[in-house]
Amino acid sequence: MDVIPAIDLLEGKCVRLYQGDYEQQQIFDENPVAVAKQWVDQGATRLHLVDLDGAKTGQPVNMKAIAAIVQAIPVPVQVGGGLRDYAKVANLLSLGVQQAIVGTVAVEQPQLVGELCREFPGQIIVGIDAREGKVATRGWLETSEILATSLAQQMAEQGAATIIYTDIQRDGTLKGPNMAALREVAEAVDIPVIASGGVSSITDLLSLLSLEPLGVNGVIIGRALYTGDVILKEALQAVGPGRLQDVPPNLGYSTFA
Repeated sequence: MDVIPAIDLLEGKCVRLYQGDYEQQQIFDENPVAVAKQWVDQGATRLHLVDLDGAKTGQPVNMKAIAAIVQAIPVPVQVGGGLRDYAKVANLLSLGVQQAIVGTVAVEQPQLVGELCREFPGQIIVGIDAREGKVATRGWLETSEILATSLAQQMAEQGAATIIYTDIQRDGTLKGPNMAALREVAEAVDIPVIASGGVSSITDLLSLLSLEPLGVNGVIIGRALYTGDVILKEALQAVGPGRLQDVPPNLGYSTFA
């Protein structure tokens, strides 16, 4: 299983939110490039970046920091936050980001996700963030009536490479992942699912291995890495060193010579 450290960017700084609440933020580092290098040095084979400003405003804000991270590290990066039209996704991928994560448009413009998947095969991930099984959008500030499982099925049909499922009520809480919800989403689709939200220990990671046969082949860890509740090297040893799979060639790392 891939263990993917998260770097959440707010005003150019590395932060974590509690249950997606912008009023409950904790700054972990003011140099996200240094943080990215730290995780790679400890064995990370992929990083997960979120432009929190972009998720809230609908306009990517932390592109400078994202570009600097892509330039500085030799592993693939997946990025989400504020990607709500074709041009923004194309611009992000042109920076050398390997995969773009779309969320709000999956609900509001599902046909656009299909277009993006056809234009950038293997490079479009759909992030499904849910409260009590219902999809939230616009930086988790709005909750729809759409079921996460239904949206996952629709996005798989549109050609999404992967689904990232985040349980908002677990995110940043260190209370463990929502295993039942993850199982429902994984059983609903035949594409890979990445778990996100609530991981607090190696025990949580080992529990996720039970869902790997269903297609849950990755886990994003945020707060637990920054607090030291989970040590990345130990996590990699426990559930696997990570692997790059189902990814188009010649994507990802860019030296920007």
